[in-house]
Amino acid sequence: MRESEVARQALTPLGVPVYPVRATRFTDREYFNIVYRTDPDALRAVVPEPLTVPEPLVRFEVMKMGDVEGFGPYLESGQAIAVEFDGEVGEYLHAMYLDSFAATAAGRELSAYPKVAGSPALFTDTGALVGTLDRGGQRVATATMPYKWQPLDLDAAREQITVPTFALKQVPNVFTGQLRASDLVRTEITDIVVKEAWTGPARLQLFEHAMAPLADLPVLEVVSASHILTDLTLSPVTSVHDYLNSGSPLSQEAGSQLATERMAR
Repeated sequence: MRESEVARQALTPLGVPVYPVRATRFTDREYFNIVYRTDPDALRAVVPEPLTVPEPLVRFEVMKMGDVEGFGPYLESGQAIAVEFDGEVGEYLHAMYLDSFAATAAGRELSAYPKVAGSPALFTDTGALVGTLDRGGQRVATATMPYKWQPLDLDAAREQITVPTFALKQVPNVFTGQLRASDLVRTEITDIVVKEAWTGPARLQLFEHAMAPLADLPVLEVVSASHILTDLTLSPVTSVHDYLNSGSPLSQEAGSQLATERMAR
């Protein structure tokens, strides 16, 4: 392979792509959402500036991807935190757990989604909608709601899942030990069709796990729940804040710390 051809390749390993380099369409993307109130101090410890936390609310979600171009079906679960940025209300993606390596790699490499391996499930059991998340053989979360209990207005459902989302894009420079990129990015859902939407009473249990610390944001009160079926597309991310060029002394400190840790190894 010529050097010029290597430079044109966006993926690794060369010649063995695991995902398409384009926007993909989600068909029959099924959400089970539980919004809950948590400890404000716990949120302040994990939400990066310049995002602010207007209310201590977290959305726990389990998503069943019915059909995704380039990936096929898979499941995903995680936590999204209610935030504001420059007066815009949105969500900060705290952590996401998937059972698809390709979708995990694409989310981390092509975008800024904080994706790691996990085993989510979404199913019905004796009249209940059940969403679970396991890490290995250990249960991390269990969510329940009566199945299709009460219709939810489709416009209200659309508003719930189309708020802008923010995430951190961190790219280390393996040769210098410093950060190559450190950005707060923004994305949103487009071309959405809400097919069904339901709501009802819900319960959520989070279990302590060092490798999947969802319980660090404890459930103090369940605020709302929804079960939504959609078709949609995810927009590419755009940078809204560059931490390495923000003028903050913390940006230089972070780079120096990475370099020190690399030398220690």
